Amino acid sequence: MNPKVDFYFSKAEKWQEELAKLRMIVLDCPLTEELKWGVPCYTFEKSNIVLLHVFKEYCAILFVKGALLNDPSGILVQQTENVQSARQVRFTNLAEIIEMETILKAYINEAIEVEKAGLKVEMKKTTEFNLPAEFQHKLDEIPALKTAFEALTPGRQRAYLLYFSAPKQSKTREARVENAIPQILDGKGLND
Repeated sequence: MNPKVDFYFSKAEKWQEELAKLRMIVLDCPLTEELKWGVPCYTFEKSNIVLLHVFKEYCAILFVKGALLNDPSGILVQQTENVQSARQVRFTNLAEIIEMETILKAYINEAIEVEKAGLKVEMKKTTEFNLPAEFQHKLDEIPALKTAFEALTPGRQRAYLLYFSAPKQSKTREARVENAIPQILDGKGLND
């Protein structure tokens, strides 16, 4: 146990028992407990394997490269359609965790083996993401915008494309594109 992580478990109001049990299960595997992104992260030879986190409706163990795991029990959940690598196992009570302890340990050990083998998740290329017509129009209209967008890192490009594509109404997509133009021209990402 890493004392730097203890606060996370004591501050949790709704999921304390569940988190404590998940922590014990994970620490029973050959992983190192660290604090990353404000949540407990468990690593193997400095590579992230699993995280524990809470939401309003559930607590979860997240497998960083969950997409590469076999899922014979059918318990892995893709958080959203845009999450490419990580997969969660969600819990709403302590009994579920206790019942699945052996399965969770098997999944954790498989995740360690995936890391030892050096396997990587094949990520979608930026060109595979939807390019909203509203953004394409601006790229055609403003050559400097196209140049600036192409100069951004692939991750920044993806963030913009996902952000621009999310609204259902064209008017909202147009407004998002319009508001982001100065930031793109400055070479900044959506969250910079």
